[in-house]
Amino acid sequence: MENDTITISKIVKNVSQKYNEGYYTVCWVKDEIKGLEIDGVLYPNMSNSIFFLDKKVNWKLYIKDGNSNSGYILNLADEVLSHPLLSKLHISQIRMFNTSTVPLLKLSPGIEKRTQAILEMIDELLGSHLNNKEDALISLLNTFFVYCDGQCNIKTIVDKNHTKANIVYAFKQMVDQHLAKSHEVSFYASLLNISTRYLNECVQEVLNVSSKNIIIEQLLIRSRHALKFTNKTIKEIGYELGFSTPDYFSYFFKTQTGVSPSELRKSVTS
Repeated sequence: MENDTITISKIVKNVSQKYNEGYYTVCWVKDEIKGLEIDGVLYPNMSNSIFFLDKKVNWKLYIKDGNSNSGYILNLADEVLSHPLLSKLHISQIRMFNTSTVPLLKLSPGIEKRTQAILEMIDELLGSHLNNKEDALISLLNTFFVYCDGQCNIKTIVDKNHTKANIVYAFKQMVDQHLAKSHEVSFYASLLNISTRYLNECVQEVLNVSSKNIIIEQLLIRSRHALKFTNKTIKEIGYELGFSTPDYFSYFFKTQTGVSPSELRKSVTS
């Protein structure tokens, strides 16, 4: 790849705008911004989202006063997306870049941290003179796009009236906040003032998984992390995640993963 086929910058200017006519753009908005203007239409008060902007789209991004870092802007030339590793993902076919719509991903908190880490590594690599830098950059971009197209994110389009996607995003936020309090879908439906059936319908339509799977996924992510990277006992981890007894936590974990919590911990330390 030639120089400047990939550029990345932090969102720190009051107004950021299209980099170059020949580049696709990925905007990761971390802290809430005033808005993103796309072909003259302003979408206000965006946060914790990724936008995929086709090279034919004209755009401007406005941040709020005092925001020191609202995210990243990543610009990619045609030849980058044509790389054999990235072309396997069929990025254009899955409409990450498309002139008729602007795909928008709202990120769950866990995925947000991974996204930030990947973009920070891309930023660091672009400023380095390391051997095999190009291979490392393509690998990071591949990982980034795989996350973006995964079921752990909510993929929709920039549309103020996309009600079901908004419900699912709110549901995922509530699961993150209240996971230790309840593992029941009905609990979150009640918080959203909708029926359990309608919540299930929304999640199935937007993510193609069940509402219960979202809760289970979060429980497994948190339990694995605690087992691998903390010194908390299995009993402590189970109670912190809202399980009534250590035995119930162990039963849940082994049913979902095929190994017990103690077996997983032993495999990490051995």
